[in-house]
Amino acid sequence: MTSTVSAYMDKIKEMSMLSLICSCFNTQPRPTSLVQYEGVQAQTQSVNKRASGQAFEVYLEAPMDPSPDKPKSKAPLRKELSLEQLQQRLGAAEQRRKSQEAAVLQQLAEKREHEQAVLRKALEESRSFSRRAEEKLSHKQEVIKENREAHLNALKQRLQQKEAHAAQVRRNKEVQSDYSG
Repeated sequence: MTSTVSAYMDKIKEMSMLSLICSCFNTQPRPTSLVQYEGVQAQTQSVNKRASGQAFEVYLEAPMDPSPDKPKSKAPLRKELSLEQLQQRLGAAEQRRKSQEAAVLQQLAEKREHEQAVLRKALEESRSFSRRAEEKLSHKQEVIKENREAHLNALKQRLQQKEAHAAQVRRNKEVQSDYSG
């Protein structure tokens, strides 16, 4: 048993923190465990079991007393920039902003030109459609007018024929009345 525990502890020391956390995902709950890895203590604690499996909370603690052979690691300091470097960076940023602004303005101008071309084409098509509709309407009106005139002429001819027939009938009556009378 002791050899198994020591082998397990050696294995934990070799594993990364991610592997350590992943190795904790087991179907059986584990008690709170304390592991130390390169001077950082990690404590895992089992949380209520969820539908997807086991859940753990991991608490990391910095070592209390750093060893003398390892110096404390500090956050790397940012390099101080000179005024010229700052002005160069500001100038470059201003140039990028201006070029982006010019590109956006160019896109807007192209879009406006495209919209104007579409509007011109739509207006031209509308005018063409109106012109064709007016031509069709005037043609129909001419046809209607011609049909009316033809109908009136036909009625006039029938009326003239009836008048001629009526005149013939009157003459025939007069001729008959002369013979009878």
